[in-house]
Amino acid sequence: MKSRILLEELWIYAFHGVLPEETLTGTYYLLDVELHADLWKASQSDSLSDTVNYAEVNAIIHEQMRVPSKLLEHVAGRIMASVSQRFPEVEYMRVKITKTAPPMEGEMRGVSVELERAFR
Repeated sequence: MKSRILLEELWIYAFHGVLPEETLTGTYYLLDVELHADLWKASQSDSLSDTVNYAEVNAIIHEQMRVPSKLLEHVAGRIMASVSQRFPEVEYMRVKITKTAPPMEGEMRGVSVELERAFR
């Protein structure tokens, strides 16, 4: 049985991209993050120490989004590595990052990269 923590539709302004103007002007990114961990102890104890603190996960995401990168794959990988280092009880993680205004021809909602990884 899976227990999940979901951070959904997190909007962050950042400066990622290959093109020079992307790192100068920036754009909004939309993130969805899914974590799997055993949360049943916390369901009984009502103690923050028995769960994955999603406020800390949110802080890690913001910290990693502040580091400019050429590739969204790199950003997602850093987020996953930082979260798994801080919370070794995380068994699986999925990170989806959408660049909402990619500098490409045509109108679109955005371009997304999604990485997922099992840690056990």
